Amino acid sequence: MEFLDIEMLKSILIIIGIDLVLGGDNAIVIALASRNLPKHQRNKAILWGTGLAIAVRVLLTAVALYLLNIPYLKFVGGFLLIYIAIKLLTDKEDEIEIEAQDNLFSAIKTIVFADIVMGFDNVLAIAGASHGNIWLVIFGLLVSVPVIIWGSKLILSFMERFPVTVYIGAGILAYTAAEMILGEKRLAPFFEEYHFLHFLLPISIILFVIVYGYLANKKQGRTV
Repeated sequence: MEFLDIEMLKSILIIIGIDLVLGGDNAIVIALASRNLPKHQRNKAILWGTGLAIAVRVLLTAVALYLLNIPYLKFVGGFLLIYIAIKLLTDKEDEIEIEAQDNLFSAIKTIVFADIVMGFDNVLAIAGASHGNIWLVIFGLLVSVPVIIWGSKLILSFMERFPVTVYIGAGILAYTAAEMILGEKRLAPFFEEYHFLHFLLPISIILFVIVYGYLANKKQGRTV
């Protein structure tokens, strides 16, 4: 029972970590979409927009959990998450333009739509980290939402000031990717036969992502 509790705690902490690392985009979306609203409407836009976006994200993650039961899709998803982890370290271009809105409904709609478009990496990562438990997904999101809403700017500035934080986040994604690959049921006999891969694969993928990201950034003259 203690083992299960530790495993569940580990999954919750990983999900919260993923939310915080990938939640920086949410802060930018919220700030840009609501900046032209009257001050008394901004909090409403933030609360309603974020609330609806989280509800949609839970739904999409539930769909992703179902899809990951398709043979070899978890294996493919693991490699896709490796790509996302590298992209987190090396890609500095905005994925979507956010226009400021001058009415509450339009601002909420923009926040929700942009979150869906930009939240694919988050959905896939959380689906992989939750090991099929939708309640872990919901709990992780609920715990991290207040931090994302009220502490997102602080997190963004912290990441800019301490670039190593982003590497830690990429490492969390890399670990989750390894867990997804190792969790592929069709490959279970192979991983059972070569049990050392349960330790070697996560370490190898984490090192690959961090070293590749570091070298790519160094080549471009960036710290992160």
